[in-house]
Amino acid sequence: MTVTKMSWRPQYRSSKFRNVYGKVANREHCFDGIPITKNVHDNHFCAVNARFLAIVTESAGGGSFLVIPLEQTGRIEPNYPKVCGHQGNVLDIKWNPFIDNIIASCSEDTSVRIWEIPEGGLKRNMTEALLELHGHSRRVGLVEWHPTTNNILFSAGYDYKVLIWNLDVGEPVKMIDCHTDVILCMSFNTDGSLLTTTCKDKKLRVIEPRSGRVLQEANCKNHRVNRVVFLGNMKRLLTTGVSRWNTRQIALWDQEDLSMPLIEEEIDGLSGLLFPFYDADTHMLYLAGKGDGNIRYYEISTEKPYLSYLMEFRSPAPQKGLGVMPKHGLDVSACEVFRFYKLVTLKGLIEPISMIVPRRSDSYQEDIYPMTPGTEPALTPDEWLGGINRDPVLMSLKEGYKKSSKMVFKAPMKEKKSVVVNGIDLLENVPPRTENELLRMFFRQQDEIRRLKEELAQKDIRIRQLQLELKNLRNSPKNC
Repeated sequence: MTVTKMSWRPQYRSSKFRNVYGKVANREHCFDGIPITKNVHDNHFCAVNARFLAIVTESAGGGSFLVIPLEQTGRIEPNYPKVCGHQGNVLDIKWNPFIDNIIASCSEDTSVRIWEIPEGGLKRNMTEALLELHGHSRRVGLVEWHPTTNNILFSAGYDYKVLIWNLDVGEPVKMIDCHTDVILCMSFNTDGSLLTTTCKDKKLRVIEPRSGRVLQEANCKNHRVNRVVFLGNMKRLLTTGVSRWNTRQIALWDQEDLSMPLIEEEIDGLSGLLFPFYDADTHMLYLAGKGDGNIRYYEISTEKPYLSYLMEFRSPAPQKGLGVMPKHGLDVSACEVFRFYKLVTLKGLIEPISMIVPRRSDSYQEDIYPMTPGTEPALTPDEWLGGINRDPVLMSLKEGYKKSSKMVFKAPMKEKKSVVVNGIDLLENVPPRTENELLRMFFRQQDEIRRLKEELAQKDIRIRQLQLELKNLRNSPKNC
C-alpha cells in the first residue's frame, strides 16, 4: 500500500508581477498648493495624459479646473490660470485619447464642454470653450471618450440618460434611455462595441451603444454595484460594491451571462467607495478606496481561481481620487507598468505613484510591454455610427514615446441663429439655468451699472469744466 505524502508548503504562483511595488515620487516631482475641490461627488476629479495634468478645483460661483504641463512640478501659484467657463461645479473631466490637448468636462450647469489647451499650457484664464454641448435636462455626472473612434463622446446625466455626441457636427446623435435612476459608472470593451453601466437602481447592464439595446442585465440585490470595468478581451466584467452586510466586495462576471457572478470576494469593512483600475497589458487589477491610503493589486486569469492577490501599496495619506497615466506616457526604462496621480485634499497635493516591476537588466523588457493601444483612432465617427467595429491601433513602447499626435480638433461651424423679441436676441441673452449662474449674472450687471455711473459722473465733471472755460472766454476782454 502506497501512502501519498502531503506537502504543507504554501503554493506560490509563478508570476512576473509577484513583486511589483509602488514608488512615490520625490516631493519636488509632486504638484503642490492646489485647491482640490471639496465636492463629494464620487469621481476622480483628475485626468492625466502624456503632456498635461488636469485637476478640478474649489471655486466660488461656477466650476473650474487647472491644467498643468507635466514638467511643471513643485508649488503651483494661487493665481495660476484656470479653465473656468462652467456656471456650476465641474463633476468630471477626461482627455481625448487621440488629441492630447483636447479635454472634455461636464458640470452641474447641465452642459458638456470641449476645451483646446494651448501649447505649453494656459497663460490666462480660459472661459471660451471650443464646443458647448446642451442636451441634458439635469446636471451631467460622467463623460467618456470612445476608445477606438475619434470625436465620439458619451455623457451620462442625472436625467437618467446617456447621450452619444458626434463632435464632428457638435450634436447628440444617439440616446440610451434604459436606466431608471442615476448612472454611476460607464466602461467600454476593447473595441468599443459594448458599453457596461452601473446604476443607482442596483442593476448592472451590458448595452449595445448604437442601438441602446440592453444585451444583459443583472439585478444586484446581494452585491450593490458601484463601479464596473471591462477586463480587456477576456469577456469578463469586474464590479466593486457593497454586500448585504455593508462590507466592501468585488465580483467577477461573465459578460454574456449576468445571472450569477463567477466569484464574489469580500475586501474589508470600510465605507469608502472602491475604484477599480484594470491594465489589459499585464492583466493586473488595482483597487483603491476613496479615503484609503492603500492600493491593492491582483492578477486576473481566465481560469480558476480567476483572481490572485499580489500585494498592497500602503500610504498614510488618504486619497480623494486617482488619475491614471496612459501607457505611452510611462517610463519603460524604469520598468514602470502603471502610474497613478493621487489627490491628497488636506495637503493640496498631487502625488505620482509608479508601479514598478523589479528587474536587474537595463534593456527593454518586452515581456511586460506588449503592443498597446496608441494615439491613432481606428475609426471615424461616421464609420462607427454606421455599424463598423475595429480593434484599437496598437503601438510599441520600445523606442520610448516621442511621437506627437498629428490630429487636430476642428470645431464644427454652426450658423448663428437669432430669435429676436422686442429687440432682444433670446439666444444671445440666454436666461440663467442655475442659482450660481443667476448670482454671477446679477454681480456682472451690478459691476456694469457701477462702471456706467462712474463714467457718467466723469462726463458731468468734464461738461462743467468746458462750460467754465467757455464762460471765461466770453468774459475775457478782447485783445486790441
